[in-house]
Amino acid sequence: MLQVEELTVRYGGLAAVDRVSLDVEEGSIVGLIGPNGAGKTSFIDALTGFTPSAGSIRLGGEAIETLPPHQRARRGIVRTFQSLELFDDLSIRENLAVAADRPRWWTTIVDAVRPHRGHDDDVEWALDAVGLGGFGDRLPTELSNGPRHMVALARALVSRPRLALLDEPAAGLDTAETAELADRLRALPGLGVSVLLVDHDMGLVLGVCDTVSVLDFGVVIASGPPAQVRADPAVIGAYLGTGTGTGTGTGTETGTGLGSDSGTGPVRSGGTS
Repeated sequence: MLQVEELTVRYGGLAAVDRVSLDVEEGSIVGLIGPNGAGKTSFIDALTGFTPSAGSIRLGGEAIETLPPHQRARRGIVRTFQSLELFDDLSIRENLAVAADRPRWWTTIVDAVRPHRGHDDDVEWALDAVGLGGFGDRLPTELSNGPRHMVALARALVSRPRLALLDEPAAGLDTAETAELADRLRALPGLGVSVLLVDHDMGLVLGVCDTVSVLDFGVVIASGPPAQVRADPAVIGAYLGTGTGTGTGTGTETGTGLGSDSGTGPVRSGGTS
């Protein structure tokens, strides 16, 4: 589904992402983890066209690295952001409808003559996918933190993408809410959506992903099945400042949960990548 080769993102003289290669097979969930400042969000920004990059990005075999963000989205790649940014004065259904609509220059004229309800089926499908069926008429302000995160996920899914890039979807969730999120993520490949998951919650990533890649200072230091990555000395060093990792040993992620892949540990950090 996604083939990334030698992707590089530079901010002046700093290589935030340094020749990273990564694949996401169709129907899989791939995790991307790393300490704060490792380059994870910069990687997603490059994939979606929000920041300039060098290297090759192919979606379903098609080269998309030269396309602007909206054209990449139309080819089936979507993303979430660390900040939810919901429209609190719109209903949940309307929040999703905004994301589902892809207006053209003639849309305003057509709507003036014959208003249409747009993407009702897609909206209901996305609400059901995140467990919010029946909540569409409520406002986001009426929901607690966990369901608000689900609204943000549904907003990404409403276009029925081929690939969803999820940037810290578990940030701020408690253990029960993270467990619910994990269940929803595991179901996405069955709905036709492959996933690239970036999160600081090690239990979540190791519990739901088929493969995991680890970034440290913009470089991939390990990649493979969760159990293999969890035991890799370079990964332990990057997170804990021991072993052979390339990290500085600052321990920015307290309690990494590298010893368990049981699913939903509360490990998170408020920093950006």
